[in-house]
Amino acid sequence: MDRVIVLPGLWMPAVSMAWFAARLRALGFDARTLGYRSIVDGARYAIEEIGEALQAGPAHLVGHSLGGVIALEALRGHPALPAGRVVCIGSPLCGSAAARVLRGRRLTGAYLGRAGPLLERGCAQWPHAVEVGMIAGTRPRGLGGLVARFDEPHDGTVAVRETRAPGLADHLLLPASHTGLMFSADAVAQTARFLREGAFDHAGAASAAV
Repeated sequence: MDRVIVLPGLWMPAVSMAWFAARLRALGFDARTLGYRSIVDGARYAIEEIGEALQAGPAHLVGHSLGGVIALEALRGHPALPAGRVVCIGSPLCGSAAARVLRGRRLTGAYLGRAGPLLERGCAQWPHAVEVGMIAGTRPRGLGGLVARFDEPHDGTVAVRETRAPGLADHLLLPASHTGLMFSADAVAQTARFLREGAFDHAGAASAAV
């Protein structure tokens, strides 16, 4: 299986993950991006599109931030879909503190649109047969950190703790910010490694961080 569906995060168009998908294609995957209107439609449209794409044939799923949560929400609601492995990149599977703060304020509550409830609760359960890997960032650069006021490791938007869902097959830390993960060659290489083998190269990640 070499088809890969790549999903962007909140507020991001499909083209925001074009570089990531292109790098996966250079590594031998048939990768394409899938866009959705996160504010207006929330997860509904994306879940429908994922279902249609998988009905056309099995594929791996890769999602940045909200995209990873939506990928697992689609599989949770439709466990018979023929998905391969899933890589979540900076996705708050255990729920986003930044989202809870924004939705709790009158002036910022609308910023997340219909995606807000899903970001708040995350998606920490999915079909047992699906292998899920998580790449989390540890470079604290981003406005989300100011909103949530993290006192723990985070990528500027999502805390590392929020990415540690109990059913993950593997979890990897990279020295990148939330946005930086979208343009990280290490994140692409590690994604490809997990899609092929079901595990990350922790030794390679450690040497790259030095």
